[in-house]
Amino acid sequence: MLLTLDVGNTNITLGVFDGEKLLFVSRMATDASRMEDQYAIELRDILSLHQVERESITGAALSSVVPKLTEYISAAVKKLFGFRPLVVAYDTLDDLKITIRHPETTGPDLIAGYVAARELYSCPCIVIDMGTATTIMVIDKEGCMRGGGIIPGVGISLDALTSRAALLSSIGLETPEHVIGRDTVECLQSGMLYGTAAMLDGFCDRMEEELGDPCRVVATGGLAGQVIKNCRRKVELCDTLLLDGLKLIYEKKQAQ
Repeated sequence: MLLTLDVGNTNITLGVFDGEKLLFVSRMATDASRMEDQYAIELRDILSLHQVERESITGAALSSVVPKLTEYISAAVKKLFGFRPLVVAYDTLDDLKITIRHPETTGPDLIAGYVAARELYSCPCIVIDMGTATTIMVIDKEGCMRGGGIIPGVGISLDALTSRAALLSSIGLETPEHVIGRDTVECLQSGMLYGTAAMLDGFCDRMEEELGDPCRVVATGGLAGQVIKNCRRKVELCDTLLLDGLKLIYEKKQAQ
């Protein structure tokens, strides 16, 4: 079985694959103050909760945008399973086609999403990952990562707004019935969800225009499902895109 871990700024998403089957997906809070033993204990407990024996894990792949935690999580995996995970970087695979100006700065999460989208979806393709930041990545018809855009995530935008505006309080992110909000809560919900959906529609339109080709659009990340149902263009949801990418990267690396 293969353990896959995607370390984000807010959450650590992990899953275990048994062959082609993803057995479960779980999440831990990203906390840079915790050490390797604490993460090892939590990983062990999550596996136990999902009735996965430690001895059945024969490999691991890790993407991380939190450099301090990359070593802690790697060491936790080593303590639990006796081997270190494959840590994804821009030069992990020989066939990555990353044509941005400084490919070494490409986030490991973007690389995992790129590999999954290139292998599992038709190109050209736009990949939207809605986490702490909303990242938008363009893959051209030759399968090259051309670049993209980075936008503050929905959650962090809402937190910033409500913390700096005295009359606005934090709200739950449910889609209101009306775009034209009828009270403060509905106005905030409309702005966050319909506004973000409209921004994604417009951003994708402009990217397609610049690329010169119509693109398939795939979205992943915690709030993706809540937002993309309000998009006017077709956006496909894949909750496990990054874990799928980590699995593909691990398998390709093993085959090299």
